[in-house]
Amino acid sequence: MAAARPDPPSARASHGAARRLLLAASWQRAADQRVDPDALPRLELPDDDLAEWRREHPLALLLPVVQRLLLDDVEGSGLLVAVGDERGRLLWVEGDREARRRAESMLFVAGAGWAESRVGTSAPGTALELDRGVQVRGPEHFSHLVQEWSCTAVPVHDPADGRVIGVVDITGDDRAAGEQTLPLLRATVAAMEAELALSRTRTSRPARRPRAHPSARSTPPPPPRLDVLGRDEAVLHAAGLATTLSARHSELLLLLAARPEGWSAEALAEAVWGERGAVGTLRPELVRLRHALESVAPALVPTSRPYRLPTRLATDADEVVDLLDRGAHRAALRAATGLLLPGSSAPGVEGLRDDLVRRLGESLRTSGSADVLLQWVATAQGRDDDLARRELLRLLPPRSPRRAGLVAQLAATPADLP
Repeated sequence: MAAARPDPPSARASHGAARRLLLAASWQRAADQRVDPDALPRLELPDDDLAEWRREHPLALLLPVVQRLLLDDVEGSGLLVAVGDERGRLLWVEGDREARRRAESMLFVAGAGWAESRVGTSAPGTALELDRGVQVRGPEHFSHLVQEWSCTAVPVHDPADGRVIGVVDITGDDRAAGEQTLPLLRATVAAMEAELALSRTRTSRPARRPRAHPSARSTPPPPPRLDVLGRDEAVLHAAGLATTLSARHSELLLLLAARPEGWSAEALAEAVWGERGAVGTLRPELVRLRHALESVAPALVPTSRPYRLPTRLATDADEVVDLLDRGAHRAALRAATGLLLPGSSAPGVEGLRDDLVRRLGESLRTSGSADVLLQWVATAQGRDDDLARRELLRLLPPRSPRRAGLVAQLAATPADLP
């Protein structure tokens, strides 16, 4: 079902009719492209690709300019400075430590895609879309997750041929879209472009161009993804379509995605039905799954001996794990929208579900943040995590009103309380 469309920007925009038209047109583009205003951005550059893309990108030469003009005095300001590539993927996000921590919850982190086609109206994405400086304040953002923030962004051009090679953004409170911010960013970008031209003169050779990243050669549809959190029937996103699978096909496709090396017939039957002898039941079910996939995602039709997917299938559970591995605890908790196929009693699915809950709990308990843990124990995944409650009792002030409820929840657990 299509996401609910947010109300359009109001006449609160402060720069007159032209500014209002710019924002309204951006919102319309986002609505036309079915951007979900409640969805997190996606991590479009995994760690290995991010490190390589940073090294090869011409913007890497210009970071000292950004540091000198924007970053030297930013700690404690509540502001962030981000540098993204020509496709809206953030390559560097620096600035105030507390602001960076808060920004994790909306996945404003290195590697995330902030193109307008992904998140709707925002300064970095819309600046790239229009090839001009843009300011977006609070509720003018299309995404609900970003409406507590303001931002200003200006695209960066190659001085040799004028093509856009990236974008520089300032994000934070209202000051991030203040009257002086856009002139400051324009001056910074002018200095960056001048430095790039000067570096070519010094080296007497063409500026480094980024090596063609697989995703930069064309604009293919995003890779297939399986959403399994908080739903009994998985949704497969492939070739621009969203297909709801049956409960049994959801279990089979998830298990195949979780083990790229494949399954023997006996092992897969045991993972689904709990009996290695259920191969006779497994085989016709796999035939039905193949037929279902042939029309919507032919590249995912499973092969046999062993049973495996011919190409990688990512899941929304994988994204949670990726965020945990990056230390983005708040973003991981927001992305963990429910238990993994909660209605399934397949042993293999139960194992994956329990493993994800365990990883979430272990990571969040070490985050050192009481508010994150309070959110965690209020979820379906964390409601039984007594270790998190004990950690909360250690972190909360002695007079916190929340302690009484935690003590009551732990009353049946025999242990010394802090």
